[in-house]
Amino acid sequence: MKYLDLSPEIKDALKNKKPVVALESTIIAHGMPYPQNVETALLVEKTIRENGAIPATIAIINGKMKAGLSNDEIDFLGKEGQNIPKTSRRDIPFILSKKVSGATTVAATMIIAKRAGIKIFATGGIGGVHRGAPKNMDISADLQELANTNVAVVCAGAKSILDIGLTLEYLETHGVPVIGYRTNDFPAFYTRKSGFNVDYKLDSPKEIAAALKIKWKIKLKGGVVIANPIPEKDEPSFFEMKKATEQAQREAGSKNIKGKKITPFLLGRIKELTGGKSLEANIKLVLNNARLAAVVAREM
Repeated sequence: MKYLDLSPEIKDALKNKKPVVALESTIIAHGMPYPQNVETALLVEKTIRENGAIPATIAIINGKMKAGLSNDEIDFLGKEGQNIPKTSRRDIPFILSKKVSGATTVAATMIIAKRAGIKIFATGGIGGVHRGAPKNMDISADLQELANTNVAVVCAGAKSILDIGLTLEYLETHGVPVIGYRTNDFPAFYTRKSGFNVDYKLDSPKEIAAALKIKWKIKLKGGVVIANPIPEKDEPSFFEMKKATEQAQREAGSKNIKGKKITPFLLGRIKELTGGKSLEANIKLVLNNARLAAVVAREM
């Protein structure tokens, strides 16, 4: 395909039916400061390899959708940071036509993973319905992608800055199953519980893989959310996170921060308000998701 570039390792893995796990690149360019972003990205790839799968970090590099970034390409995204456009579904044709690079969101990563033939994707947390959405209609494109694209997303639930109840309602309306890995509680990114339940609790990667295979075999279009709570030992204080989130939300409102800028602002401000505890938790939960995704990919 003209606009798709697979690294030799990923091309070989897919040809020989080896387990592959997709990874997004917005977390590298927009989610963490340099060099921690690059160190984390490489550690996530290492974790996937240690658990028997092959990592395929995804981005747009010089006008090509690429699955399987080199270490130099990951370092480039990390150093450039906010200068790299945050790229979702609507942005892809423009980033490609300009022949520039873009850091892919959950939605864009799913699109490229599907085109490459990768079915399992590990990330931190999915986007969703923002608080105040009944008035401002701020709903992440991630949800629509989950409704339409056959990729399973292993995540620590939805980001705690969102309206989680409405996010789950949206997923239900669009027929997207929400699996809880060894839990009935839908996690809220930094914390293990959100006050809402998952659709199905499954206790092993083998059970998850079996359900995914059947869903796509009988041609039920769309993705699956595999909600994997942050390990208990790594979970920060619920009340501290809640207080920081609410303050960050108020500040965003007073500064009229909207659209693509809202999530990076909120996550950055929460990091400041918690003295870096939220960033530490973010790294731990991403590694936890990478481990589970690798094992599910092996079972697939």
